[in-house]
Amino acid sequence: MSAEKHDEPLYVISIVAKMVEMHPQTIRHYERIGFVKPSRTQGKMRLYSRKDVESLSRIAHFTRDMGVNLAGVEVILRLLEEMEELRRQLERELNEEVRENSPNRQRRAKS
Repeated sequence: MSAEKHDEPLYVISIVAKMVEMHPQTIRHYERIGFVKPSRTQGKMRLYSRKDVESLSRIAHFTRDMGVNLAGVEVILRLLEEMEELRRQLERELNEEVRENSPNRQRRAKS
């Protein structure tokens, strides 16, 4: 699935609450503290993406299943985000290295 579709605002809060088995007020609280950032319609209605739903499911797993408090969730989410950024950076560097060392490029350099 493309990142564009993953971030597309699709779901109202009542649907998301059922999907992640979470009270709407809890979801609103998580928005206030910055765990999710739903889009808003012109009428100010919240619309959540698949990415938001996945984030809320992950938060629910940490808090319900693992007993992590919200301060711990914040640290975990930040570390996961940093790890993902490092993974993307490494992937970019590896792709650049492959391009620089490709057989076609080496042949051209020898000519």
